[in-house]
Amino acid sequence: MQDFFKQHYYTLIFSIFFICSLSFSFLINSLFLRFFHTLGIRNRDDGTIIRWGAQSKPAIGGLSFYIMFLISVTSFSFFFNPGQMLYNMKFVGLLISMALGFVIGLYDDAYDTKPILKFFVQILCGIVMILTGVYIELFNDIYLNYLITLFWVVGIMNSINMLDNMDAITTIVSISIALGSIVLITAQSDFENMHLFVLVGVLSSLFAFLYYNWHPSKMYMGDTGSQFLGVFLAYMGITYFWNDAYQSGEVIPSKQIITALLAFILPIIDTTVVVIKRLSRRQSPFVGGKDHTTHSLAYIGLNDRTVAAVFAAISFVSLCLIYYINTYIEGWTHLYTAVFSIYFLLMLGFFFYISWNKTANG
Repeated sequence: MQDFFKQHYYTLIFSIFFICSLSFSFLINSLFLRFFHTLGIRNRDDGTIIRWGAQSKPAIGGLSFYIMFLISVTSFSFFFNPGQMLYNMKFVGLLISMALGFVIGLYDDAYDTKPILKFFVQILCGIVMILTGVYIELFNDIYLNYLITLFWVVGIMNSINMLDNMDAITTIVSISIALGSIVLITAQSDFENMHLFVLVGVLSSLFAFLYYNWHPSKMYMGDTGSQFLGVFLAYMGITYFWNDAYQSGEVIPSKQIITALLAFILPIIDTTVVVIKRLSRRQSPFVGGKDHTTHSLAYIGLNDRTVAAVFAAISFVSLCLIYYINTYIEGWTHLYTAVFSIYFLLMLGFFFYISWNKTANG
């Protein structure tokens, strides 16, 4: 009986917090749209930033993400043990790395940061995570784990940024990954987990932003938002998909890899396809273009809203698969590795096929 009331108490707290955060996020975005219309305007006349749409819009959505993140961190102390955050080095690492990601994104929106500076800060975010104990635990060699962690953090920060090329896409993908983390935490009834509170706060800001970012969008998240989300999702990916904080018994590398691939399936596929295509044309993979998987769907006849719906459907399927893997599969076998690998490869092959045949240049 005590557990019953305790669970409902937590449900009430998180429900109220989500509703309040959602309402506040709507208010923040509305105020930014009204008073900061010229902040972070995209598609400048020099053409250095390429978006799918031609209309210039304020790229200020990322500000609300970071504000809600800070509010979530502060609010946690009122409901739970504040020392859980203050004396947790891993969480301190998250705070520092997210501050770095937010600042470099904000600076890039304002002044068009040189790629080398952005890359340096991304590397620094990964180093901060490693130094505070957040790294992928896949190999016996600790330095290989550090190396793949740096690759993961930099890769996700760039892939989330690259995916922000059409209305609502990055928002939908981020919602899916955040929901996946929440599902894994709540499935273990770990309601006092500080990550859960922060995830709910960021999730509410994403839902509120989606209203303004849905086609035709009123604002973009900008690099401020994509770099912030890149750090945040990379951290959660390491904690709950790569390492599986609730894993008991032997760690199975193939399961770790599959879970991470499914959670981040769309950013990974988009970045992989774009990099291969651009390198094959002897172009820099770091220069913007209209050759992403989202654009390829548009080239075969889908409108912007349908493209967003397709990405939402794929994200939902992947979310269900992750839930199934972590809830119903007790003994991981090679068969599971093969089945889920085939699913990932089929998705990769599909997007690679339509992207190769339908490009902005052809």
